[in-house]
Amino acid sequence: MYPFFRLFKDIYRASRQPRLGLFETHVSNHICMPWDLDIWMELNNGRTLTLYDLGRTPLAVRTGLSKVLREKRWGLTVAGSVVRYRRRVRMFDKVTIYSRVLGWDHRFVYLDQSMWNTRGDCTSHAVYRTAVTDKNGIVVPDRIVEAMNLEGETSPELPDWVRDWIQAEDQRPWPPEIQVD
Repeated sequence: MYPFFRLFKDIYRASRQPRLGLFETHVSNHICMPWDLDIWMELNNGRTLTLYDLGRTPLAVRTGLSKVLREKRWGLTVAGSVVRYRRRVRMFDKVTIYSRVLGWDHRFVYLDQSMWNTRGDCTSHAVYRTAVTDKNGIVVPDRIVEAMNLEGETSPELPDWVRDWIQAEDQRPWPPEIQVD
């Protein structure tokens, strides 16, 4: 089940924290609960993505994006992600998630998130291709920036490895080929 209580708690906290600039980092703390575990007694890979949700949503609150989404009746979606898992997170481990906007291109906004344990080890790292949507489809980033009253704000150049990932995604066939033997 989706952790709505945790989400609403984190949104509430974020609404009382200082506003962040568009490229500043939101820091959130979480505990790996028993219901976050897989059969190997560590943080489930899918639940890791859910915990990253609990970092991205407050980031949207603190930057002012969530207010614009409500006013314009826009949605927010994930259009792609790449995740690297490196360290186990066990039951009741405390982790810190760092969430930030990397920049955007002509259609998508790219977000960077990392999860760190109390020993200072990065347990996982994710990059998201996200989009704001309206009833007609994707809202271009320039329109989002304008709606957030950040006219003149430009995207920093995306890191080479992110641009390489974008290029690889552009070459990936869609829909995928189905092969049944």
